[in-house]
Amino acid sequence: MDLKIQKFTEKFKKKDLPDLKPGQIVRVWEKIKEGDKIRLHPFEGIIIAKKHGKEIGATITVRKIIEGIGVERIFPIHSPVVEKIEVLKQEKVKRAKLYYLREKKR
Repeated sequence: MDLKIQKFTEKFKKKDLPDLKPGQIVRVWEKIKEGDKIRLHPFEGIIIAKKHGKEIGATITVRKIIEGIGVERIFPIHSPVVEKIEVLKQEKVKRAKLYYLREKKR
């Protein structure tokens, strides 16, 4: 990567992120703006995919089941909208992408 681009994007990277891996159950706190108020909203689920490593465009896909319906959200981990990510539990997995969980019923 160009040195100028790398230097510019370095200031936008978050330094206090935990080591995120597929199979972890996480709680992602995101900022939601309602009118002139800002509130934090948690989204708790299992990481089924992590993409783009540690670069500025890195994302995680988090899946949870709500009333029998699977919901997936993709979070850019260095976005200013994502306030913090808490790792609650680590499940044992043998794959890098857990897309097979889409077919499973929990």
